[in-house]
Amino acid sequence: MQPLDFPSYPFRLKSSEKGLQIFDIIRKKFVLLQPEEWVRQHVVHFLIQTKQYPKSLINVEKQLVVNHLKKRYDIVVFQPNGSIDLLVECKAPEVTIDQASFDQIARYNLQLQSNYLMVTNGLNHYYCKMDIDCEKYKFLKEIPDFSR
Repeated sequence: MQPLDFPSYPFRLKSSEKGLQIFDIIRKKFVLLQPEEWVRQHVVHFLIQTKQYPKSLINVEKQLVVNHLKKRYDIVVFQPNGSIDLLVECKAPEVTIDQASFDQIARYNLQLQSNYLMVTNGLNHYYCKMDIDCEKYKFLKEIPDFSR
């Protein structure tokens, strides 16, 4: 797979009849290694190993309903009190991050009410702090480390 703009992490890979698979330490199972999954797994390890977020507060690929449509978010990080601290949208490396990417995560966040947003294709990362009351976001250089 393509090198990404993240530190190097120790991934568990295996071949199967379905193709190459990567072990997801959050879902505790092997999943098919597609380009977007490669990015998602890097983000999970980045959050845990670099930003020090506890594994127990991270959720991957869960369903939510937006405007009566079933959607799936990539990664959510909860605060210890159960509210959502960070919502992450992962794209494959060949996907350009554009306004549509931000519109997608903003629609999801209307439902989830996260404090921070991250949009990444593994090569370019965008971080935002939400002002939910004003329905605006402010771009940041990085998301904060876990410190609670």
